[in-house]
Amino acid sequence: MLKKSPIQSYVAAVSVGIHDGNRILDLCYDEDSHAKVDMNIVMTDKGEFVEVQGTGEKCPFSREDLLELLQMGQNGTEELIEIQKKTLGDLCRLVGDRS
Repeated sequence: MLKKSPIQSYVAAVSVGIHDGNRILDLCYDEDSHAKVDMNIVMTDKGEFVEVQGTGEKCPFSREDLLELLQMGQNGTEELIEIQKKTLGDLCRLVGDRS
C-alpha cells in the first residue's frame, strides 16, 4: 500500500482551434479536420504547460489568435481539473502531497 500519492499534479488536455472564423474549445472531428488553426494544449493544475502544439492548417495565424487560443485552452483545462477534483472527493487532497 502506498504511503503517499505518487501523483504530483493534476493534468488535463484540450484541443482549441479556429473553424469558420470562430475560436472553438474541444473541436469535434469535423471541426478539427477543417480548421484554419488546430492546437493541443496540456496543462497542470499549477498553470504549467506540459505541451503546446499548434498548426496553421489552412494559413498562418496571428499572435492575437495564439494568445486567445492559449487562454481558451487554459480555461478548458482548469474546468477539467475541477471535475477531476470533484470526482476524487476527499482523495484530491493527496495529489501533490509531499509529506
